[in-house]
Amino acid sequence: MILSFKNRIAFHYMVATAIIMALVFGIIYFVVQSTVLKHLDDDLSYEAEKHTGEIKIVGDSLQFINKAEWEEREHHEVQVNPVFVQLIDKQGNLMDKSPNLKTDYLPFKDSEFGGHFNAKLDNRAIRQAQLPVEHNGKIKGYILTAMSSESYESVILNLRQVLFVSYLIVLAGLYLISRFIAGRSIMPIQEITHTITRITKHNMKERVVLPQNKDEVYDLSSSFNELLERIENSMEREKQFTSDASHELRTPLATLRGTLEVLIRKPRTQKEYENKIKYSLSEIERMTTMLEQLFLLARLDAKSNTQEDIPISLPALIDESISHFKKEITEKNIKINLNINHAEQAFVPHYYSNLIIDNILSNAIKYSMNDATVEICVDVIDDGIICSIKDEGIGINETDLAHIYENFFRSDSLTYKHIPGHGMGLSIVKKCAEAIKAKLNISSTLNEGTTVTILFLSKS
Repeated sequence: MILSFKNRIAFHYMVATAIIMALVFGIIYFVVQSTVLKHLDDDLSYEAEKHTGEIKIVGDSLQFINKAEWEEREHHEVQVNPVFVQLIDKQGNLMDKSPNLKTDYLPFKDSEFGGHFNAKLDNRAIRQAQLPVEHNGKIKGYILTAMSSESYESVILNLRQVLFVSYLIVLAGLYLISRFIAGRSIMPIQEITHTITRITKHNMKERVVLPQNKDEVYDLSSSFNELLERIENSMEREKQFTSDASHELRTPLATLRGTLEVLIRKPRTQKEYENKIKYSLSEIERMTTMLEQLFLLARLDAKSNTQEDIPISLPALIDESISHFKKEITEKNIKINLNINHAEQAFVPHYYSNLIIDNILSNAIKYSMNDATVEICVDVIDDGIICSIKDEGIGINETDLAHIYENFFRSDSLTYKHIPGHGMGLSIVKKCAEAIKAKLNISSTLNEGTTVTILFLSKS
């Protein structure tokens, strides 16, 4: 039979306590037994020593003196726990005995020289002591004393029964109490179970109520809530990606389909075919770029470990980015002004910083007029490394500045729809900055230009 978790806790607690109780009760039992036995043995030894002074030795014969007084006392006194005394020689032959033994005899054990042992007298339990009788340094015989041990055995038996019954009663009560306490202890775990059963794909807002005591169960509940938070965020990112992809791909796919349908309705000239195919290829290229950015955003949402992002010199990173956009810079005859200080100290995380610089520089070039200037400044300050990229482009409306980090948002997109873009560049920049804890600041004036400032905080 498989026990429930609550019953297993109660059972294990009961077993552990049962072992401890068995040890304690066993110690009590043996201490009482040995104490009672010691008192009985002390009485027997006392009686043996006392009656040793009443022995008369005649040659090899041992006899009691004042035996008549013993008989007289037995006639006038009722002994509650009589003492039996017996004398034997070295060979174990009876020499003399107390009158209360009548026709009975105390057993003699050769192996017991001054010891105490249990024996039987007329089928009744007795405790017996056996001491040697010496005369002139030689053992002449032995004096045996005995008392009934039935009362002692009755006390020990009653104690054993009381301890055994108490043991069972305490264990039963302990099991019920521990089961109740275990049930109270696992209530937070049951709450976690109930929360799990309530959670569905469409209901990810449920959270486990944290216990008041900050113990292991509190850590479990807190970790479970964090797991739910990560799962919810992951599902939200999945929904966002699906929504963004379906929304943004619908228009180019519809355009591409319409173009191809028109193309096959009737024969066309070669030039018309070439124009339509080139237009279709440009739409495919546009969708490919957009999908790459969507996947990049999804990866940025999922990726949180920046420990493996190898540091790189920021000036070197800027040079790479300028080389990457060399064709666009040449076509628009844009002048790049570099103002870099303390280049030897300007190291930043490679992966995320590369995405930040690439996207900001791409926007600066894309939205700049012909023959414009893009100014890039890098400086090392106490807080870290500050980099600013300033262009002389079309600028951003002040009302649009609050939305520039939203996916697919483009300021005044209808006016500048001839400028290619999907409105995801600054979303990527924002997520990269959050990943490496960099600070972003964008200021812009319409028709004058935009300045983007990035503060790469030092790790110290």
